[in-house]
Amino acid sequence: MQEALFCQALGLAEPWAVERVALDVARSRIDLYIVWRASSAACPACSAAEQKLHDHRQRSWRHLDFFQFEAYVHCELPRIACSVCQATSQLGVPWAREGSRFTLLFEALSLTLAREMPVSACARILRCSDNALWRQIDAHVGLARAKESYADVQVIGIDETSCAKGHSYITLVHDLSKAQLIYATPGKDAGTVERFTQDLKTHQGKPEAIKVVCMDMSKAFIAGAAKHLPAAAVAFDGFHVVQLANKAVDAVRREEARHESWLKKTRWCWLKDKAKWTAKEQAKMAWLPHSRLKTARAWRIKEALRDIYARRADAALSAQALKRWLHWAQRSQLHPIKELAKTIKQHWAGILTAFDASHLHTGYVEAVNSLLQAAKAKARGYGTASHFIAMALLIAGKLSHLPSNPLQKARAIP
Repeated sequence: MQEALFCQALGLAEPWAVERVALDVARSRIDLYIVWRASSAACPACSAAEQKLHDHRQRSWRHLDFFQFEAYVHCELPRIACSVCQATSQLGVPWAREGSRFTLLFEALSLTLAREMPVSACARILRCSDNALWRQIDAHVGLARAKESYADVQVIGIDETSCAKGHSYITLVHDLSKAQLIYATPGKDAGTVERFTQDLKTHQGKPEAIKVVCMDMSKAFIAGAAKHLPAAAVAFDGFHVVQLANKAVDAVRREEARHESWLKKTRWCWLKDKAKWTAKEQAKMAWLPHSRLKTARAWRIKEALRDIYARRADAALSAQALKRWLHWAQRSQLHPIKELAKTIKQHWAGILTAFDASHLHTGYVEAVNSLLQAAKAKARGYGTASHFIAMALLIAGKLSHLPSNPLQKARAIP
């Protein structure tokens, strides 16, 4: 009965069978011994049927814990001597990935935990090495992504995020229509766009089908998109435009704070959306925005720009409002604000494209960046860029071919 029970638990079908179960209470360990009950099998190399067994090789795999006991699966795997292709090949097993020393259910649990906590913490819980878990993550993310199709991708967002201390970055490419990370690569130069287009072709995508590329005002990304995505319109979304305005306001504040004590400890008040001010910040900012301070004037100009994007009017009305705002900023006599107006004028076509595309924005992209940076901080950094990329795809790639959580069907205990 117990052998039949474990056959069902492992999802085995004839001629696979659990021959024996050994429980070692002293070592808190349970061992499952599986056999192949047939004298022949299809060739793993060429699929020729009814090929003779050549010999057997002993293999073992770590399985999910059985209650408080560590569980291991053992099998003398048959090797097939094929009379058709003349190859001697090892038979594959249904409970484990080829080359792995862990069962698929164990790896599914490790991937589920890795999404939620640092790999080092997962390794402590699962009682295995960090490197073993990274091999599982790299393998499954690679296999799942190879099966993804990006044939219908038309609107993408490109952004970079910090990978490690210093000037170490990775570039992330998102399908904005599906809010899905579809590509990641080290660096933030124009070559990242070329590598993306090459990768897109391997996933049934067409670079010429990309209609809009939403990005910040990075010269490298602009040059890369112009060269490798010539059919796509470049759009500079409102998030990055308002971000530039915030930097201009902060530059005015820093200069004026040298002489105006009122401005001390108010930096984040000027940068935050006023609708999100706390009660303490509202008390502090009761009169400052309405004063004759240069910072207050810069803040009012910035808030007017934010309001243009918040109104979400049609493209023509938004363009007219932005033109009026541009004249105001150019006459402001505030150097950082005038430089902001100059930057917006230089990128005018891309900014209007974002309005034409129903106020296209990369808010989702920035949200993903925040998630990845939080994961990196929790893990105290990742050893390599490839590890960071694998984790980014695991968290935000929405890969449909990853193994699902083996515990998801369990009933929650109230």
